[in-house]
Amino acid sequence: QVQLVESGGGLVQAGGSLSLSCAASGRTFDRYAMGWFRQAPGKEREFVAAISNSGGTTYTADSVKGRFTISRDNAKNTLYLQMNSLKPEDTALYYCAARQVPYYRSSAYVKAYEYNYWGQGTQVTVSS
Repeated sequence: QVQLVESGGGLVQAGGSLSLSCAASGRTFDRYAMGWFRQAPGKEREFVAAISNSGGTTYTADSVKGRFTISRDNAKNTLYLQMNSLKPEDTALYYCAARQVPYYRSSAYVKAYEYNYWGQGTQVTVSS
């Protein structure tokens, strides 16, 4: 089992940048595929970015492609989301998620239902 704690959210003006982090507990972080999702008020949770357990494969939603970058540091048990050129429509509660992957596989997942573990979220607000 893994526990996830997000940090780094805040209020930023449009065009600005934020860097989110997700700290994971446990000693087998490299056995977990990771993802970032977001949910705005009144909207469904949506996929933002995903990264395989090895870090070799990443996926990014079209809405943030070219602006957001997902990465991970398995030695530090930490997942990152670098967000640049932020827009007011990026305002949401951002969640990190984890799914355990067999040791012989390196996989990334883009659907929320494919993840077993979720953090509590960190709020990102972009003002116009």
